[in-house]
Amino acid sequence: MTRDIALGQYFPGKSVIHRLDPRLKLILTVAFIVYIFVVHNFWGLGFLILCTAAMLLTSGVPVRLYFKSIKGILFIVLFTAVLNLFYGSGEPLWQWGFLTITQQGIFNAIFIAVRIAGLVLFSSVLTFTTSPTDLTDAMERLLKPLSKLHVKVHEIAMMMTIALRFVPTLLEETDKIMAAQKARGADMESGGLMQRIKALVPVLIPLFVSSFRRAYDLAMAMECRCYHGGEGRTKMKVLHLTRLDAGAALAGIAALVVVILCNVFFARVF
Repeated sequence: MTRDIALGQYFPGKSVIHRLDPRLKLILTVAFIVYIFVVHNFWGLGFLILCTAAMLLTSGVPVRLYFKSIKGILFIVLFTAVLNLFYGSGEPLWQWGFLTITQQGIFNAIFIAVRIAGLVLFSSVLTFTTSPTDLTDAMERLLKPLSKLHVKVHEIAMMMTIALRFVPTLLEETDKIMAAQKARGADMESGGLMQRIKALVPVLIPLFVSSFRRAYDLAMAMECRCYHGGEGRTKMKVLHLTRLDAGAALAGIAALVVVILCNVFFARVF
């Protein structure tokens, strides 16, 4: 199961999305998340689905990697959709006891499933096409105004990027520990829910120990290299906006206009 999680992986390439400024990609990712949660009809939702498909195809990343991202959270998507299926007012289409399915409940289930999937896919585009170094630099640049309020922007960006960078490493470590425990006779796939939870204890303990050890080694390595934060540090690669970035920004603004028009001229479905 852990092999199906692709969060935090970087796929090198030279596609249009790879060449965009990481600051712009961060802004567009946040903007898309806002778009997908403010749209309230199928016309706008369909438009955002087309935008997501276009981003996936132009990113140059194999589609199977995006499917892995969705597969890792498929249970959460389905579980949330089923819960929202019974949450809605109106004329009941099906009823059994206190469980009632209405047309609005069906719309709620569809929207919540598509929203979660779109959020994960668009975030995956960002991580697949942006290296951890560029992501750190972009976060630091965007949060730089907060440094006037004595917020340690560089340290925050560094911590977020390190956490994202070590997600694949922790997943790989989990696979190794689980394989070692199974080789010792541990049964993690049979029994009830409580038995499976208890079976994870021999996995979680060494995983936490390994994570703390890796964090300590990383801290020692940074200290040995005289790392003391972002003050006085220069950049080997200075970020500059290009015409390609301007075109992407205009596309993001155009998408916002389309979402607003869909919300204004088409009826709400929930």
